[in-house]
Amino acid sequence: MNFDQKGLKKRSITVAYFFENIEKRCEIRFRRLNDVDEQKRRIYERDLHRPGLAIAGFTKLFTYKRVQVLGNTETRYLNHLPLEERRKAFADFVRFKMPCIILTSNNKLDQELIDMATAEGIPVLVTRCSSTRAIYLITGFLDEQFSQYQQYHGSMVDVYGVGVLLTGKSGLGKSEVALDLIERGHGLVADDVVVVKRRGQTNTLVASRNSIIDHFMEIRGLGVVDVRQNFGIRAIRDKKVVQVVVELLEWSQEAEYERLGLDQKSVKLLGVDLPLVQLPIFPGKNITVIIEVVALNFLLKRYAGYVAAEALTDRIRNVINKNSDDAVGAPSIIPDSYDDEIE
Repeated sequence: MNFDQKGLKKRSITVAYFFENIEKRCEIRFRRLNDVDEQKRRIYERDLHRPGLAIAGFTKLFTYKRVQVLGNTETRYLNHLPLEERRKAFADFVRFKMPCIILTSNNKLDQELIDMATAEGIPVLVTRCSSTRAIYLITGFLDEQFSQYQQYHGSMVDVYGVGVLLTGKSGLGKSEVALDLIERGHGLVADDVVVVKRRGQTNTLVASRNSIIDHFMEIRGLGVVDVRQNFGIRAIRDKKVVQVVVELLEWSQEAEYERLGLDQKSVKLLGVDLPLVQLPIFPGKNITVIIEVVALNFLLKRYAGYVAAEALTDRIRNVINKNSDDAVGAPSIIPDSYDDEIE
């Protein structure tokens, strides 16, 4: 396990893991051209490398720690060289401890060259995909593998297509709220342990479940519930972009809670700011419906630019401005909770 400068977890993977998993997640197939111990070769970077200059003899800036992709240009260059020059060029190339070599477009190498890679312990794989498509798919796979990630205690639910992360202290009922949302037709991504990854250098956070807990939920007083078996395949999601964070809070009479919604709070996850809604919990409060409204408000703001609190405040201002001359001495029509906001 590696860590970046901020202390966030990053992964390195073996070539064996790469070979076994990329075919499951991407539309690309590989064949092994040699037999080496792929557990001893690790991939540390998401970026790939086209080693044309390195094969031609310029190795001063050779990023050999990346996966090496040999396309039409590299293989045809090798094949056009006289036999001795070809051997020397490839021998100088494989002396570097690279993770693996990938041949695209079903390109071929002399068996003697493959034997050189085998002697150095370098796996050689081949795919029928073109270099452009192979690089696109492999980069996407590695980008997911090496993304910064953290685990959060909470529940992740897909509500009307909006990714809602439920957080809060243990025992407040996050799992019960998530179960109620599932029963109302929404989808569960993860419960108890939510794995959140940041895609590359973007501001996109993707949540997924812990592979051990999978689709199981623990409901206090009931026990363990298998969501997939109880509610069917429609009730689960493999992953979802985190778009809103809802924090459940213990109700306190002394605390001040948001009443208008004009000042949008935010929370930072993996360096990304996300809208935060804090909901106090007390008996009789229908949190499930409120979370559905949170999701609908998010959709309204994103796609229509509409915020109910701003619309109501603008309406009150317009009434005040329109009737200011005629309303002298008349009772105020503005609710007390709006006084400070309008001023």
